Amino acid sequence: MTLTRAAIFGMVGILGLAACSSSSSSSSSSASSSAAAATTAGPTTTAGSTSPASSFSTSTISGVGTVVVDGQGRTVYVLTADKKTNLPCTDANGCTKFWPDLPLDNGATPTAGTGIDASLLKTMKSSDGQTYPTYNGWLMYEFVMDTAAGQAHGIGVKSFGGTWYALGADGNPVAKGATTTTAAPASSGSGY
Repeated sequence: MTLTRAAIFGMVGILGLAACSSSSSSSSSSASSSAAAATTAGPTTTAGSTSPASSFSTSTISGVGTVVVDGQGRTVYVLTADKKTNLPCTDANGCTKFWPDLPLDNGATPTAGTGIDASLLKTMKSSDGQTYPTYNGWLMYEFVMDTAAGQAHGIGVKSFGGTWYALGADGNPVAKGATTTTAAPASSGSGY
């Protein structure tokens, strides 16, 4: 077993323990409060923004296919229990330590790059005033074990009450070896 695989399996074990300790009642209350989140049409260009959330494009990843990547070229992920609904990944439940969220700089909106359907790229404001990008209603995250562009170590990881998937250019979750699934999120539940 290579050192990288061992590190990934170790991280998955840690994620599993963290997920077990998170409260399932907070997931349902967070999902129900998501209806209050405002969704705003994006995308526009904001000069000088260097945040990973400042732009999105697509990239082809070996063994996975074409997926959405952030401004640093890293695979973006969504957390779902049923490939239709966002599950909360928050600082409070410890999720964002492993799956960093992608907040936008103050007043910024994301730019749709190559392969991205600009009509699917929007923003959502959380209850604390922070703005996050969404794609086809999905909140997007990175994975700490992806240390460079072109990696997708987080696909299929089960943690924090659901399974993590990459996001296809059509806005649907992508598993390894599959192009995309057919379901879009039923809600823009965010856990924020």
